[in-house]
Amino acid sequence: MDNKLEKKYGLATAICMVVGTVVGSGVFFKAETVLKKTGGNMPMGILAWLIVGAIMVVCSYVFATMATKYEKVNGLVDYAEATLGNRYAYNIGWFMATIYTPCLVSVLAWVSARYACVLLGWDITGGSCMTITAFFLCMSYGMNALAPRLAGKFQISTTVIKMIPLVLMAVIGTIVGLGNGQMAQNFSEAASMATSGGGLMPAAVAVAFAYEGWILATSINAELKDAKKTLPRALILGSFIVVAIYICYYIGLNGAVTTEELMASGEAAAKMAFQRVFGETAGTLVFVLIVISCLGTLNGLMLSCCRGMYALAARGQGPKPELFAQVDVATNMPSNSAILSLALDGFWLLYFYGANLTAPWFGSFSFDSSELPIVTLYGMYIPMFIMFIVKSRELNGFKRFVMPILGLGGCVFMVYAAFAAYGKVVLFYLIVFAVIMIIGNLFYRAPKKA
Repeated sequence: MDNKLEKKYGLATAICMVVGTVVGSGVFFKAETVLKKTGGNMPMGILAWLIVGAIMVVCSYVFATMATKYEKVNGLVDYAEATLGNRYAYNIGWFMATIYTPCLVSVLAWVSARYACVLLGWDITGGSCMTITAFFLCMSYGMNALAPRLAGKFQISTTVIKMIPLVLMAVIGTIVGLGNGQMAQNFSEAASMATSGGGLMPAAVAVAFAYEGWILATSINAELKDAKKTLPRALILGSFIVVAIYICYYIGLNGAVTTEELMASGEAAAKMAFQRVFGETAGTLVFVLIVISCLGTLNGLMLSCCRGMYALAARGQGPKPELFAQVDVATNMPSNSAILSLALDGFWLLYFYGANLTAPWFGSFSFDSSELPIVTLYGMYIPMFIMFIVKSRELNGFKRFVMPILGLGGCVFMVYAAFAAYGKVVLFYLIVFAVIMIIGNLFYRAPKKA
């Protein structure tokens, strides 16, 4: 065993990590949800995609600026340490390792299985779907834990593959929608339909899931060649690619089917749209690419998740740091950290099923683990951005003040949107969050003074 990760990834992998962990699941999973939240108001839905996309771009720019200053093991944890000190960095790392990333991984495993079941005509919450979910989870873990280079190549290839259905729908769907009048009809009916949804705030929270994952690219900071140049470029380029493709896809989707069909068809809406635009057979083949796309997103999230506890252990923090800091000589992977991450993924998958896919098991403590942890992370960025402004005296006004202040505004907006969308459910989630964070702080060790 060794304790050092090899610098094995270049700019292409880093960009694909950003694009690949964001694009490929949420845009399909949340497209109909956004319409339901806005009561069928397509322009308001586009506004939600634009607002949250802008927030992602601004935040990624701020972190890209931080990446040119700080480099250690795990980008986000490094930035928290540089701005707010060791304990805050530890809490960020603990949250990422035990709540945020495992929650996203577990949901993405189900989303991947969900679309596989739609393709096969199976139930999306039954035993077959959950069995496929567990299989996808273990498959992704095995690839990342045992063959990380293969996982990197898979990330690049699936990122290319997943762009195919998005670009096709964005271009052809828009052309078809303009030609047959469907898009004009969806826009003209927006005002009369926007009565039953919750409005912009719930839509923004739903969109947050579709955009999330980009920050996880910083988890391979220690494995990037020339990380101080590579990571900022990947964050900025990747963010712009994601925003552009999402909005174009959403517009194209609305050119293929009516808003009523999108809201009523649920998980089958995307399949219906592709079959209507490209024909039954071709539409089904393109939908196969959506399943592959989701698996690529799952792979990118798992790539980060496997390193969660390692990021803490490499600093001598968390439970058994000497165990979780070990890196396997054969695979150059933190194997013990990866095993624990799989266990946490399984735990949050069970929770997601019990809280969201069946009659709620947990009463008032049943919350959507695909959305609230994401908003929590935006809340945790707020003090980091404030201290970055205070400490970065050497930077020019744009990098020190303009972008971080815009980022602060975006983060505050996301926190407000969560309370507006979920109300008291947020409070029950925060109780769970607090308990897990208190447990984590039992393992915190104050750094030794030099």
